[in-house]
Amino acid sequence: MKITENCSLKEHNTFGIEAKAHKFVEYSSVEELQAFIRQRSAAGDSSPLLHIGGGSNLLFLGDYEGTILHSSMQEIYVTANEGDYVYVRVTAGITWDAWVQYAIDSNWFGLENLSLIPGEVGASAVQNIGAYGSEAKDFIIFVDAVDLETGEIRHFTAEECRYGYRDSAFKHELRGRYAVTHVHFRLSHAFRPILDYGGLRRAIEERGFDETNLTPQQLRQTIIEIRRAKLPEPSELGNAGSFFTNPFVAREVFEKLAAENPSVPHYDVDAERVKVPAGWLIEQCGWKGKALGKAGVYDRQALVLVNLGGATGKDIKALCEQIQADVRAKFGINITPEVNFI
Repeated sequence: MKITENCSLKEHNTFGIEAKAHKFVEYSSVEELQAFIRQRSAAGDSSPLLHIGGGSNLLFLGDYEGTILHSSMQEIYVTANEGDYVYVRVTAGITWDAWVQYAIDSNWFGLENLSLIPGEVGASAVQNIGAYGSEAKDFIIFVDAVDLETGEIRHFTAEECRYGYRDSAFKHELRGRYAVTHVHFRLSHAFRPILDYGGLRRAIEERGFDETNLTPQQLRQTIIEIRRAKLPEPSELGNAGSFFTNPFVAREVFEKLAAENPSVPHYDVDAERVKVPAGWLIEQCGWKGKALGKAGVYDRQALVLVNLGGATGKDIKALCEQIQADVRAKFGINITPEVNFI
């Protein structure tokens, strides 16, 4: 276990925000995490406790006056092979995209559309990450976690995680209570590409790939190229990827919006609801490529807020709130941050 006092968090959040934690604890086993929690309890330490992954979905609004926990566990286990499926247990500290590539190399399929999403495996189970018609919940069957109050191990079924669009119980009633240590996935031995989303089929054709003989690596390559064209590298321009979730609006609200804006992109969710891209709403409000102080909106993708250099968490939050107000004023639609404010 590695413990750092008064630790800089700049390298632990993809916005590159300058902030410090009173204590930063990196553990290499479940037993180390349990021992730390029990020692803390025995000492009567009631200071704040926060478990993080790669920091790709966090916005620090200031210094963290408590202890931040992070997993350095890097292990992948096959737990079962049954028919068309393989069951794999993955430690939370592995980088998500490294796991996707490992799965493809192992001929385990399903995660291809989730390529290049930033963060770590543990966060995928908390955020229910998604892209191009796929979501983490489509493949997660169990989540192992440690109770941050008692140190006890808890196993959650996918149903108990209550997954929704970019959502889970870990963001609501279980928020801050558990540290995810392992995520169990069910992947397929057969490659069945999902192409009917976000112009993906057209992008594959433009790259000269044959849809009927498409390989998993070709699909992954296409996804990576699309994402890199839209999203800046955090090392070059601090960001957290998509800052807002796409709002689901009532069909009557959408029909009114479409009557005034016939070209509005959308995705039918069900008979009552339609999903409208938050990036489109933001762009229509004139924010794409614009800035508010040291915080800005990326010029290639309005869904991405960026640190233009030296921005604080409060600068990013102020920009977020102004964008929300403008979208609400123009369209009567509320857009919600996907990023967690700390």
